[in-house]
Amino acid sequence: MIQDFEGTTAVLTGAGSGFGLECARIGAQRGMKLVLVDVQADALERAEAEMKAAGATVMARRVDVSDASQMESLAEEVYRLFGAPHFVFNNAGVGSSGLIWENSVRDWQWVLGVNVWGVVHGVRLFTPMMLDAAKADPNWRGHIVNTASMAGLLTPPNMGIYNVSKHAVVAFTETLYQDLRLVTDQIGASVLCPYFVPTGINQSHRNKPAEMADEQLTRAQVIGQAMSDKAVGSGKVTAAEVAHKVFESIEADRFYVFSHPKALGNVRSRMEAIVNVQNPPDPFMERPEVGEQLRAALRGA
Repeated sequence: MIQDFEGTTAVLTGAGSGFGLECARIGAQRGMKLVLVDVQADALERAEAEMKAAGATVMARRVDVSDASQMESLAEEVYRLFGAPHFVFNNAGVGSSGLIWENSVRDWQWVLGVNVWGVVHGVRLFTPMMLDAAKADPNWRGHIVNTASMAGLLTPPNMGIYNVSKHAVVAFTETLYQDLRLVTDQIGASVLCPYFVPTGINQSHRNKPAEMADEQLTRAQVIGQAMSDKAVGSGKVTAAEVAHKVFESIEADRFYVFSHPKALGNVRSRMEAIVNVQNPPDPFMERPEVGEQLRAALRGA
């Protein structure tokens, strides 16, 4: 847990928008040195300018978090300029929809590259330097937060790649938590599992690799995009509110961070089905009209 953020360093991926930007704003208010990472140049430039105007020490880098060499260069530069970071927020993520057998190999590579490999690189590169800092100073404290999703605890249909990627992040982060507990009491870990929050993730296609520009969307993907736009756009919980929950989790050494705790009822139903050896429950149990609309649309009714 970190109690005093003044003078500490934060590395935030996906810092140009959403949770990353809001956590950067809180970090600036609390006197942190900020490493802002994003693949979208214009958003990154705006975030950098805002944080500098707020008086923060800022390093901004355009990085594809799925690229090992780019992340390695970033980590080396962070260590050279600031030493080991105290807060690492592996937050960059992209969304995707469609029936799970329809997605192309490039779809899988893109989503898993950002959502899973981005987290892998952030942890494998920054954790060793954090452990070294903790070993050298018994008062040093650090924390790693990985952004997953409620889709990492559920299996909503027509968004298979995203589900797979976020389940991986949950399992990865739970294991990270357990592994850290074996070797140190000075570094914590948390997993952020947001539900529908207006962050811009439903517009992830804006940052798709150029070689994917010619791909035609399937009917299911078009339907899924429309549903995502509606659900995310109507979200009542803001990214800023979730960012405050992230900092609260660091201060309290709390592992699970939820934007919508009421959605845990669906998680309970899924877990009960597993331990009772039952088939997966209806994901639309609480909103049957949504399920009916989706089935009708996909079956051409």
